[in-house]
Amino acid sequence: MPEEAKLRYDLRGLKCPLPVLKTRKRMENMTAGALIEIETTDPLAVVDIPHFCNEDGHRLEKAEPVSGGHRFLIRKKT
Repeated sequence: MPEEAKLRYDLRGLKCPLPVLKTRKRMENMTAGALIEIETTDPLAVVDIPHFCNEDGHRLEKAEPVSGGHRFLIRKKT
């Protein structure tokens, strides 16, 4: 089964609240059910990104540590 297409968004180097604000803005024009993968070095993102998903109705598909930060896979609400 081929991997589902996803938009990759590099937010490394940005501090709170910019990763959430930029992710929200980028997701505005995405179609419902689309995937976005973000990578951030902000240590607060492990709290902020799940909270953002919960508040806006998106589904956090995956959260994992990566070298120097974290990677999140988010599915836009349908």
